Amino acid sequence: MRVGVISDTHGLLRPEAVKALANSELILHAGDIGKPEVLAELEAIAPVIAVRGNNDQGEWAEAIGDRQTFKIEDISVHLLHIGREFNRLEAADVQVVISGHFHKPSIVEQNGILFLNPGSAGPRRFKLPISVAYLQVEGRAIHAEIVELSV
Repeated sequence: MRVGVISDTHGLLRPEAVKALANSELILHAGDIGKPEVLAELEAIAPVIAVRGNNDQGEWAEAIGDRQTFKIEDISVHLLHIGREFNRLEAADVQVVISGHFHKPSIVEQNGILFLNPGSAGPRRFKLPISVAYLQVEGRAIHAEIVELSV
């Protein structure tokens, strides 16, 4: 399964991000969505699982949880906005943790867990890249890739 991963759109869903996520079978948004229209546009591509970020305010955002744990094929994934708030005890047997918040893309494997931050796909912050990520999941095999967008 090809999973698109996006975060920190802050209300801006760039055409380059839409194009990059076009072949996704599922899209994960790791928070700071900015406005509900972003989720609607992503839903036009593929089903979306999203969490609320620290900047997501208002009635629309209150309906979105701040973290979720779910399965993609045989892999358990934990999605939250601020990665340092991940608590191993609350999400036992998780193989992948996806977060955003810091706008800095990263892929780190630690203690058998893949930690993925797709970076920010919204307004540029400092000199950090504009990016999304992919997860390729086949059974229990996982491959993550950061994709820097040309903007």
